[in-house]
Amino acid sequence: MSKILSRLVSQLKAKGKSTQAAYAIATSIMQKSGNLKIGTKTDTAKGSKRGNMTPSERAKDRMSKISGKPKSAYSYNSSTNRATLKS
Repeated sequence: MSKILSRLVSQLKAKGKSTQAAYAIATSIMQKSGNLKIGTKTDTAKGSKRGNMTPSERAKDRMSKISGKPKSAYSYNSSTNRATLKS
């Protein structure tokens, strides 16, 4: 199974979703975002690349794409899974 898919499934289960619901939701989200091939649980090139990133790297990458600022300008909070600008 895809690393990024298993990460999302574990997050959904931690929020109280059943295993079956977590897999269905995660698969749908990952396919819509282009991380999994449509109709499968197989990684696309994008999904494979993001799956090999740590949660910190993904959060910083998301924020850097949105803001246009470098990834090094952000710090990661593991309890919220968010990256924020360094003070």
